Amino acid sequence: MVKQINLNDKYIPLFKDNSRYYIITGGRGSGKSFGVAMFLLNLTYEQGHKVLYTRYTLTSASTSIIPEFIEKINLMGKHSDFRITKDEIMNLTTGSSIIFKGIRTSSGNQTAALKSLNGITTFVVDEAEELVDEETFDKIDLSVRVSDRANRVILILNPTTKEHWIYKRYFRDYNVMAGSNTKKNNTTYIHTTYKDNIDNLERSFVNTVLDMKRRNPVKYEQQILGGWREKAEGTIITNWRQGAYIDTELTCYGQDFGFSNDLTTLVKVSVDKVQRKAWVKEIYGKPNLSTKQVSIMNNKECGSSLIICDNSEPRLINELKQYGSNIRPTIKKQGSILSGIALMQDFEIIVDKDSSGIIRELNNYVWKEKKEVPIDDFNHYIDAIRYCLMYLIQGIRSGTYAVR
Repeated sequence: MVKQINLNDKYIPLFKDNSRYYIITGGRGSGKSFGVAMFLLNLTYEQGHKVLYTRYTLTSASTSIIPEFIEKINLMGKHSDFRITKDEIMNLTTGSSIIFKGIRTSSGNQTAALKSLNGITTFVVDEAEELVDEETFDKIDLSVRVSDRANRVILILNPTTKEHWIYKRYFRDYNVMAGSNTKKNNTTYIHTTYKDNIDNLERSFVNTVLDMKRRNPVKYEQQILGGWREKAEGTIITNWRQGAYIDTELTCYGQDFGFSNDLTTLVKVSVDKVQRKAWVKEIYGKPNLSTKQVSIMNNKECGSSLIICDNSEPRLINELKQYGSNIRPTIKKQGSILSGIALMQDFEIIVDKDSSGIIRELNNYVWKEKKEVPIDDFNHYIDAIRYCLMYLIQGIRSGTYAVR
């Protein structure tokens, strides 16, 4: 008999519902991990279950996650029921188990290895905000298909920005209000905060939270109450606003090439050097374009006007020239990304109101954590704008810009 442990009532649907998907959200101190761990350990008392418990990066489950599960097992008074290794917890009374794996390892993404695991009945992604690739999730999700047991997919996360695929897919597209505790479209939503778990929290933590609420209510709303942000913290380009696009004497187009599912983008940029203003406009941004398709769209939108582009694909650039595009590669050298960002920060940037792709990137383009380099994401339009500004300002001023 499993020892009785009281859980917050909001977690009852995790035990009672028959949904396939469970979205577990909340801020710090909300008890998310405790509630899910207790559910999974209880699930192992049913025969025939194999739980795949993942994080995007998981170097050592034995020193990070498994000790948390051992703590819950001890609370249940059932340590003798389990065999625990460095990457698995097996219930000896039923043979059901929890396997711990990282989606990304030091040798790369191991999606293929994970989706080939046989007999998975429950797929858990902890810290799911770190999993930014929806395709990776889908591949593993589709491998959870045991016919004689309930199949579950559980996402546990601290909400991040509304650009994350989890928000778009499970909240925006399903028309579910963030922070809801509800069920819709075969998905159960559970949201808790520290207020739901306050009896289990140290007073010093609660005092810290209340101090944050007073000093920084926005941070409190996002990190403690688990609110979804419109934009990321610490965005790099902040000196922009929406407004009408204006052509000036200094105007050109910028292009960044996409690979596979990445966008190939085309933007138009005009500059007033005296007023230190730049007007930017999104022309197009599409994935999976062939060279011929890019050339047709470029020639239609730009005619003979100059396009400054990514210089990493000389063969592609030569082909576009043969198709009639007036296109030149940007000059990239050590430090050019940071100097280009500094140049963008030195201008007031006016973004055409219909340029939603540019606006989305500006709201999410941030520095890498603890590094003075930007993330390699949300940059397809921004890079194209940067190419233009570096050409229009630095190239013309110095007279050193050349086709390389």
